[in-house]
Amino acid sequence: MQNFTFHNPTRILFGEGQIKALDAHVPCEARVLITFGGGSIKSNGVLAQVQAALGHRAWFVFGGIEPNPTYETLMEAVALARDKKVDFLLAVRGGSVIDGTKFIAAALKFDGEPWDILAKQAEVHDAVPFGSVLTLPATGAEMNSGGVISYRARGDKLPFRSEATYPRFSVLDPTTTYSLPPRQIANGVVDAFVHIVEQYLTYPVDARVQDRFAEGLLVTLTEIGPQALAEPHNYDVRANLMWTATLALNGLIGAGVPQDWATHMLGHEITALHGLDHAQTLAIVLPAMLSVRREQKRAKLLQYAERVWGIVQGTEAERITAAITATRVFFERMSVGTRLRDYQIGGSSIGTLMAKLEEHGMTALGEHGDVTPEVSRRVYQLAV
Repeated sequence: MQNFTFHNPTRILFGEGQIKALDAHVPCEARVLITFGGGSIKSNGVLAQVQAALGHRAWFVFGGIEPNPTYETLMEAVALARDKKVDFLLAVRGGSVIDGTKFIAAALKFDGEPWDILAKQAEVHDAVPFGSVLTLPATGAEMNSGGVISYRARGDKLPFRSEATYPRFSVLDPTTTYSLPPRQIANGVVDAFVHIVEQYLTYPVDARVQDRFAEGLLVTLTEIGPQALAEPHNYDVRANLMWTATLALNGLIGAGVPQDWATHMLGHEITALHGLDHAQTLAIVLPAMLSVRREQKRAKLLQYAERVWGIVQGTEAERITAAITATRVFFERMSVGTRLRDYQIGGSSIGTLMAKLEEHGMTALGEHGDVTPEVSRRVYQLAV
């Protein structure tokens, strides 16, 4: 196992009715900006619950944060927060809104051009405190310090993270997910699955606890993913999905192990260019990435085949192929396409995708730093 430091300061308030606990965790004199997306939290009653829990506090709302939050929109929120003298933020929705709120929190305290947080990876030393009310389990943003932001005008999608951008708390009430459309549930399952794979499917370092933890989460997703689509009001299924997605990227399973993230980097460029959902791009890239890099990942792919999919028959090569196929089949069972052509995208944009990867410095990706532009091109080609 590799050396590591693990620290996660986010308090989790889990279970039905926990939105009421906001009153105990938002400062009494806070001026609160509630951030959200397209407005579903109004129709499903979550916004009303949040506002009731905030009670006498001064609160304001900012909606319209996109599924891939844009710098342009977030800077509008920054301007509103400054105008209203906001000193606490509350993200209500899923990973995109929480990611966007992390950026707003950082930008409000940043001395300089906020775009530098993304384009130049400028260090964030402070941020306005914030919490979240999660209604869409997927990204784990509710219990980590990172985010990914797009700049629509430039066609960029870039990550950032800081110790200052952990949520102070996150409310996880599984009943808030009941009204989600199947597409968002399916995306959430795929997103969480690939988050785990990026930290697990690298090379062995005898991190037995992390491996077994990751494998348990993966198996859980294969079990409850289809159930979450078939039984939208099953509390236990939605509770397990919500907690699994949080644990997939709160830092615990990634402590002391090598991590990959090449699939994410290639996927970000597809989203920026073609506007696909984040999880859709992961489902497209991952099977191709595993196929291209099967030799580098041989040992962990064999472990993955046996422990996650129960594949123990055949040669090593056959077991690896079967594991990659099982992964693709699972995504497709969740109704998420696994090839670019499933989204009416051909290979003509590969040149543009490659140019963006190189522009963003994504030329030595993966756990070994050996995902060169040539390897990335092969992955894109295989993903068509």
